Amino acid sequence: MAETTRTGIMLIGAPGSGKGTQAKKLKETLGYAHISTGDLLRAAVKAGTELGKQAKSFMDAGALVPDELVIGLLKEAIVKPEADKGFILDGFPRTSVQADALDAEVTLDKVINIKVPFELIEERVTGRRMSKSGHVYHVKYNPPKVEGVCDVTGEELYQRSDDTAAKVKERLDKFVAETEPVIPRYQAKGIVVEVDGVGTPDEVFARISAVL
Repeated sequence: MAETTRTGIMLIGAPGSGKGTQAKKLKETLGYAHISTGDLLRAAVKAGTELGKQAKSFMDAGALVPDELVIGLLKEAIVKPEADKGFILDGFPRTSVQADALDAEVTLDKVINIKVPFELIEERVTGRRMSKSGHVYHVKYNPPKVEGVCDVTGEELYQRSDDTAAKVKERLDKFVAETEPVIPRYQAKGIVVEVDGVGTPDEVFARISAVL
């Protein structure tokens, strides 16, 4: 595929830094396509596309989906009509191999590095509680009216298995080892902007908006 000239913004940051929340806000404000590899995988599997079928075999086995499949889904996403105005990458690339493939396909205009202290990320993630219907609470910042019960549905709230302290540390260690080394390549191009990710989503969004 020839390199696209579409406007591209990448959000990078540790797990729990708020990339997904900020990507959704940017989508609403700018009208750009929000491209999350997790969403792409789930949509492709649901639609039964060829790439989706291949990805499903790995997901069903509990294995990581190979880079080439993820990159294939990304290539499809950035040429869709909804990305005509621009696109926001959320959670991609995670590794140098993925960054190599991305750089061969697109030219990014800006990389927003959302910085949040790891101890705050651990507090954010381990305090998160969810209902089966998808409503999300936080024991400190956004508690339900009745402890352990969803305000909307009355369902029992639970903690995701990925939201334990041990799992958070594992994910943060992986970020430091695999994803942080990707940042210098974009710093060398002069397109990286560091944004303080501490504060309310609206406060962080205001900082991101100021640098775009």
